[in-house]
Order: sequence, then structure tokens, then C-alpha cells
Amino acid sequence: MNATRIERDSMGELEVPADALYGAQTQRAINNFTVSGQPMPEPFVRALLRAKAAAARANKELNQIPPAMADAICAAVDELLTDNSLMRHFPVDVFQTGSGTSSNMNANEVLATLASRLCEENVSPNDHVNCGQSSNDIIPSTIHISAAIELEEQLLPALQHLATTIRDKAAAVDHHVKTGRTHLMDAMPVRLSQSLEAWATQIEQNIAHLQQLQPSLQSLAQGGTAVGTGINAHPEFAARFAAALSADTGLTFQPAPNFFSHIGSQDIAVAVSGQLKTTAVSVMKIANDLRWMNSGPLAGLGEIELEALQPGSSIMPGKVNPVIPEAAAMVAAQVIGNDTAITIGGQSGNFELNVMLPMVASNLLSSIQLLANVSRLLADKAISSFNVNEEKLTEALNRNPILVTALNPVIGYLKAAEIAKQAYKEKRPVIDVAVENTDLSREELTQLLDPAKLTHGGI
Repeated sequence: MNATRIERDSMGELEVPADALYGAQTQRAINNFTVSGQPMPEPFVRALLRAKAAAARANKELNQIPPAMADAICAAVDELLTDNSLMRHFPVDVFQTGSGTSSNMNANEVLATLASRLCEENVSPNDHVNCGQSSNDIIPSTIHISAAIELEEQLLPALQHLATTIRDKAAAVDHHVKTGRTHLMDAMPVRLSQSLEAWATQIEQNIAHLQQLQPSLQSLAQGGTAVGTGINAHPEFAARFAAALSADTGLTFQPAPNFFSHIGSQDIAVAVSGQLKTTAVSVMKIANDLRWMNSGPLAGLGEIELEALQPGSSIMPGKVNPVIPEAAAMVAAQVIGNDTAITIGGQSGNFELNVMLPMVASNLLSSIQLLANVSRLLADKAISSFNVNEEKLTEALNRNPILVTALNPVIGYLKAAEIAKQAYKEKRPVIDVAVENTDLSREELTQLLDPAKLTHGGI
């Protein structure tokens, strides 16, 4: 049998694994919330620990806890952040109490145990590690802190890499002209670069919109404590906390202009998730365009050939599938689903507290991580490495009766429509039919119907 020890809290005694750093409140949560087996995300746990260190520094400056205890708490945080097995100390399920109190006390108990060993004093989880705090402000703050860090360090660089990769590929394929498509039907020609530059613009717009949300995300509930009034926190605690955290992370955090709104709602997280959803929609569009252009290679469009990464079938030899765009599309679907859950979670701000905080945190960080990872895959293993099938592009262009659109200003829409229909029916190049049905010479028609020229617009 596994060895245990007896721990006590305000509800009584409880058996805890003998080697666990956490205490009774964490163990109660482990016992109560056997829901998913999924702990809080590691970026959240790391952000929570950094927040605890910032709180200890602020409390030390304000003489709220003994300096030796504050230093020990900070040293305990440093020890945990360099522990490769960090997450074994934080087993509480995502689906727990809606305030995230269980995760807050998990961190408080672990840090109290380590800090007590370091300073050889009895560091209390509540009175010292949690000094000036409530679960109701530290957990909303940690949602913002963790998302802000992951956005700055992971997602925004990944999206910029994707946008840059697309721009570079667009420049490399600028000389290729392809059949444009609207409603999945043949339309006027475009340069392949024009399609790619549209993708890059989508991603760059998402980057800009996420950056616009960063200042709001870096405003914190910390200092509002239980309901937003700041009870039991030093009047300068919020500002000192934000300053300490900013110095630690390199990001500019500041107290929220209104603690009540940051504790009672998750509107900012909902807004960030909404923009992540928009980013997912852009990724889905790019992924599907790649899949269509790569389709075939014989019976589909076959305009490009994606890098062959793995066998595509357990029964059909030689089959290769667009696996990276498919993975990207699934990520997009998941992020959209995460956003729906976060939207519902945001509606659960009842009076002075939102009570779906752990789920909001988990889904928000999941969306950021998924999009960051798949953006790099899409850039490096799909877009930068695909080859263009010039023969397929040219074949389709030469047979595209929609080129006749360029003749509208010269012969009129109705006459052009007759030529297009005849060319399609007889499966002949539109220029041959136009020579027979207009007074224009082949030389004039060659200039008017030049696909490359038509990609520049104008009359």
C-alpha cells in the first residue's frame, strides 16, 4: 500500500500521499473532481506560480509578511519552475470549483511546504502564500497572465512566421497564372501569388487584432480580492504586484481600472477567444484551399503538389494525402468549439464572480497552443514546400471559356455569353470560337485574352 500522512484543514483530517507537497485542500479536490483526468494546463500553472512570486515580493515590500518567508516563497517558485516533473504537484482536474479555488490552494499548499523547508519556519498556505489575495482575483489574473505570455511568446511569433512564409512563397510563384474560382466554378484568371497574398493578409489582420487585445489582456483583477473591494489587501498591493510581475515577465501588466468587472466577468477572455476563432477560420480557409489545389492528382485540380510526408492509405498503395492541411482544419474546428464553450463560460458571471474560470482558462490556452503549433506546421510542411504543376495550370487556362469576360467592353455581354457557351459545349479554346464569331483578329484576341494580362484588372 502507498504510504500516507494525515493533513488537517478547516474541515478536519484527511489522508494525503506521504511524499506529496500539497495538503488537505488539494487532496479534497482530487477526491471530489474525478471528471476528466485532465489537469490545468502547464502554462496556467507556471503563470500562477509566477503570480505567487510577484505577490510575495509585493507583500515583502509592504511589510505584510516576514521577509524570510517572502524570499522562501520566491525561491520555492524558482525551484518548481525548473522542475521537469512540475505537473505531478498540480493534479487538480480542470472541471473543479468554478472559482478555481482548488487550483489556487494547490499552489498555496505546494509553495508553503517548500518555503517552510527553505526558511525553517511554518509558512501558511493561506496567511502567507495567499496574503492579500483571493481565489476570486488570483485565478482571473492568472487567466490573463498565462494567455498574455503564451500569446506574446508562442502564437504571435508563429502567426508571423506563417505570414512571412506565405509572402515568400507568393514571391516565388508570382509568374504562375491559374484559373480563378468562385462558387468552386471556373472564373477569371489570377496569379498564384495573388491567392497566397490574400492568405497572408488574413493572417496579418489576425495578428493586428490580437495585438489590439494585448493591453486589455495585461490588465489584472489582482487587488480586488474576494468581491472587488480589495478587502484584506494593502492599498498598494495591486500596483506593487503588477510591477513585480512586469519585471519578471517583460510584459507590461497593470491593475484593472475596475476590479469588479474583471472578477465578475470574463469579457476580455471571451474577446480574445473570439479573435482566436477568427484566426481559426482563416486557417481553415487556407487549409481547404491547399487541399483543393492539391486534389487529384489525376481526377482533381492537381494545380500544386504538397510535400509527401507519409503513406496515405493502409490499403491503396502509393496514395498520399494532404495531412498537414487536414490537421490544420481539425485544429480550426477545435478552436471554434473551444470558443463556444468560453462564450458560454463568459455568461456565467453571476453578480461578483464568474464561476467557469478553470474551463475558460483551459480552453483559451488550448486554442492558443493549437494555433501556434499548427501555424508553424502549415508554414513549414505545406506552404513553403509545395510544387506548382504548370502543365495543369496552363491546360485549364487555355480551355477556360470565362476568359471571354475580357471581351465584354468590346462586343457586349450577350455576345460574349454566346461565345462562352459555344466554347464550353464544343470543348474548344475560347479564342478559336471568338475568331469565328467576331470581327476581331486572332492577334487582337490574343492580346485581349492573355491570362497574365487579365490578372492586372482594368479595361
